[in-house]
Amino acid sequence: MLRKITFAFVTMMLFLGISTATFAQKTTVIRVVVVKTDNPAAYAEAIEKGKEIMKKLGVPATIHVYQGTYAGSEAGAVASVIEYPSLQALADADAKLRADKDYTDWIKGLNKVRTIVSDSIYREL
Repeated sequence: MLRKITFAFVTMMLFLGISTATFAQKTTVIRVVVVKTDNPAAYAEAIEKGKEIMKKLGVPATIHVYQGTYAGSEAGAVASVIEYPSLQALADADAKLRADKDYTDWIKGLNKVRTIVSDSIYREL
């Protein structure tokens, strides 16, 4: 009897583990980078160059830049939202981008127009 219960428990845990891994891979993930900038328009324009680099490298990401309007003390804050189809896609993109000279040079230039306030990763529920 104990063997049957143990086998059922192990089987259930394996099933749940596989289901969780599959779910995690198919869950949309966003990276939200909140920045401080004196020139939001210049920052948004600079992001366009980053989009081109990512596209050239085949990175499956969608990027938007937002500025807070009704945000209390954070009104005027600028945030870049980078959407990836999965956490694995984000990890793969990060490795690919860090190895690319054009990307690293672009980041260095971007540091001249902004200071990162926060950098977070969220997954869709």
